[in-house]
Amino acid sequence: MFARFALVSGGPLAVSAARLTLGALPLVVLAALRGRLRVADTRAERRLLLAGALLAVHFATWIASLDFASVAISTLLVCTTPVWTEAYGVLRRRRADPYAAGSIAAALIGVAVVVGAPDRANTPLGIVLALAGAVAIAAYLLIVRAIDARYDTLAVTSRTYAYAAVLLTAAALLAHDHLPPSGDVRAWGGIVAMALLSQLFGHTALNAAVRVLSATFVSTMTLLEPVIAAVLAAWLFGERLGATTGIGAAIILAAIAVALRGEQRAEASAQ
Repeated sequence: MFARFALVSGGPLAVSAARLTLGALPLVVLAALRGRLRVADTRAERRLLLAGALLAVHFATWIASLDFASVAISTLLVCTTPVWTEAYGVLRRRRADPYAAGSIAAALIGVAVVVGAPDRANTPLGIVLALAGAVAIAAYLLIVRAIDARYDTLAVTSRTYAYAAVLLTAAALLAHDHLPPSGDVRAWGGIVAMALLSQLFGHTALNAAVRVLSATFVSTMTLLEPVIAAVLAAWLFGERLGATTGIGAAIILAAIAVALRGEQRAEASAQ
C-alpha cells in the first residue's frame, strides 16, 4: 500500500533501494555497536549474501509488479510464499503429501483464473513479477532459517538488508531509475513508512520468528495482508476486483490455507 504512493513519482528499483537503505542503516549501526558484524562462519556469511540478493529480487519484482497489477492481486500473489516453501519441501522429500499437492495445485489454478480474467488492471507481466517476488522471499526465509545459530536476528538482518540495499542501488543506477522528487511529500512518506513500519518492524519480526518456527508457518501469518490491502486499495485508489478475478483470488487464499494445514500436520507428526 505504501509502495503505491511511492511509485506515483519514483521508479520501482529506486524506491526499493531507498526503502532497504533507510531500513538497513539503523540496524547496521546497532549491529556494529553490539559486535554483531564479526564473522563467525564463512559459509554462513556466503549464505547471508545469497539471502540478501534474494531479498533484493523480492522487493525489485514485487514493487515493480504494482505498475502492472492492482494492489490487491499483487499483494495476494506475493503472499503465496507458503505454497512455494511447501513446493520446496516436496522437492527435498521427493514425495508430495495431499496437503502439499493440494496447495500447489490450487495456487496454480487460482493464478490461471486471475491471468485469464478480463481485467486490464492485472497484466500477465504484473502477475509474473509478483509471483517472482513470492518465490524469492520463500527462498530467503528457507536460507535464513538454516543459518548458524551464532547469528542472531540483528546479525542476520543487518547483513541481508545492507546487501539488498547495495544491490538495488546498483541496479537502479544501471537502469537509470529515478527517486521521487525531494518535494513529493506523499511519495517520500510512502518510502519512509515502508522502511520504518514494513521493513524494520514487519520484516525484522518475520526474520526473528522464522528462526524458531517453520518458514511456511511464519509466511502464512501474513495471510491477512492481502485482504487488508484489497480493502484499503478499494478505499484509497478505487481499485475493484472483477468477479472472475475475485474467484481466482479466493482460490489462491484457499491454497495458502491448505499449505498452512499441511504444515501444522507435519509439525504435529514430528513431535
